Amino acid sequence: MQYTIDFLLIYLIPILLVWAIYILHSRRKSKKNLALKTEEFEAGLTEPASLHPLIDPAKCMGCGTCVKACPEQANHPVLGLIDNKAELIAPTNCIGHGACKTACPFDAITLVFGTERRGVDIPLLDNFQTSMPGIYIAGELGGMGLIRNAIVQGTKAMDQILEALKSEGSAPLDLLIVGAGPAGFCASLQAMEKKIKYKTVEQESLGGTVFQFPRGKLVMTAPVKLPLVGEVKFTETTKEKLLEFWEDVERKTGVQISYHERVEKITANPAGGYDVKTNKDTYHTRMVLLAIGRRGTPRKLGVPGEDLSKITYRLIDPEQYKNQHVLVVGGGDSALEAATSIAAEPGTTVTLSYRSGAFSRAKKKNREKVDQAAESGQINLLLSTNVTEFTEETVTIDKGGEKIEIPNDAAIICAGGILPTGFLKETGINVETKHGTA
Repeated sequence: MQYTIDFLLIYLIPILLVWAIYILHSRRKSKKNLALKTEEFEAGLTEPASLHPLIDPAKCMGCGTCVKACPEQANHPVLGLIDNKAELIAPTNCIGHGACKTACPFDAITLVFGTERRGVDIPLLDNFQTSMPGIYIAGELGGMGLIRNAIVQGTKAMDQILEALKSEGSAPLDLLIVGAGPAGFCASLQAMEKKIKYKTVEQESLGGTVFQFPRGKLVMTAPVKLPLVGEVKFTETTKEKLLEFWEDVERKTGVQISYHERVEKITANPAGGYDVKTNKDTYHTRMVLLAIGRRGTPRKLGVPGEDLSKITYRLIDPEQYKNQHVLVVGGGDSALEAATSIAAEPGTTVTLSYRSGAFSRAKKKNREKVDQAAESGQINLLLSTNVTEFTEETVTIDKGGEKIEIPNDAAIICAGGILPTGFLKETGINVETKHGTA
């Protein structure tokens, strides 16, 4: 009898105590995660921007490995455990790392594009090759927009292209690379390293989407291997430092990129390969690698006065707007970052107009910055509004039928881009609209 009592006191009671503490902690965490998820969904923040996890509750054992593996979790919540099951509690914070799927020991996670409510157009690929033999896609256009993912995809796509080039065929160019963002720049370095006949064209500047980030924006990346360079060990850096590094690589390697050259059409050449027509020339090439972004041509508002020189479609430098009345239009991260960075400049008066009632496409930290700036009076926040007209000195905004006219020296329209889906289909590339599928 005494032995039984001793056993209970020494072993069983401490175990039960630890178990009770664990259960209490889990319940508190679950309650907190549920509250956060409810807050996000009530605010309309339900649509992930791109690739995101779909979690099978029947397979999920609630180990939390996926939560710990998410690189964004340290800065803001993405995944969380609710009733011992992993859930995507803040969908708009997910930017598609995919680390959760790799970490899950129970194969409970599938990475998908789009949702039931919002489809995402993704070109159909087989080892980076499209439905048009010899035309490949890597990077953001294929759904992988993160810098590290895009670089890795550029390398893997080049491996497939180099293997395909071993087959018979001839043309003045072996490969034409379209785009000099992370995927295209990496592919260009590899093409140079392998000494194939290539040409890279870029409609804007080195860096692609990264170049379009606001000044000083923190770029999250991870160690990755670049051809001709070796391992690059960036983990956190700014846009300026990353672009400076790439420009230094461009200068030291001598890799050739034709800037301000935009592809207009791709057609099959009767002799084999493709003719790629740009705004400067036409090239006959055996293979094509499309490493372009998903933003495409900037989406315009289609209102009177939009052709005025004071209107642009991306922010370059907030400092240029000192002492001006500035309108920013849009509800994504680029719009919110533009508004807050311009509002920090001396003498600026910033108005942020968005057609919806919530910023469903923006990251939480950007939403919080806008809310703080609005509360302090740095930003005049106009939700559920639409711009109706620009003049040289003013802009007119419609809010529920009421016309509001405010002074305006400059406007930045961040309404997204017209996706290159039409260009892809015209080229013959099959595109599928994903509604929450892999």
